[in-house]
Amino acid sequence: MGMVSEFKKFAMKGNVVDMAVGIIIGAAFGKIVSSFVNDVLMPPLGILLGGMDFKDLAFTIKEAAGDQAAVNLNYGSFIQTAIDFIIIAFAIFMMIKAMNRLSRKEEEKPAAPPKPTVEQELLTEIRDLLKKDQV
Repeated sequence: MGMVSEFKKFAMKGNVVDMAVGIIIGAAFGKIVSSFVNDVLMPPLGILLGGMDFKDLAFTIKEAAGDQAAVNLNYGSFIQTAIDFIIIAFAIFMMIKAMNRLSRKEEEKPAAPPKPTVEQELLTEIRDLLKKDQV
């Protein structure tokens, strides 16, 4: 089997395609959450904390000297990224929890009794005829 045909077979498997779709949707969801945190959540939180902007929070390790730039530890960006992660992790947790609840409900539904086989139908008819003759 050639490498191209083997790759095509691998790439067209259902779970690989599902995974790709999930990654694309997850990336888009991550951008939405980042925008929510940066543009909606953090500005009011900054105002409540005295008008600070979290993006500007940094600790200067080494001051700028001559033509060298200052070395900063930008912990404000880290705080925003951590909040992004917490929101995304919580949303994924809630989605998985809902999916588990739905799968449990499907499992709890009683399955329909299996259709009797031809042999079982014939035996049932014979039984019924024998009961009819005894009466």
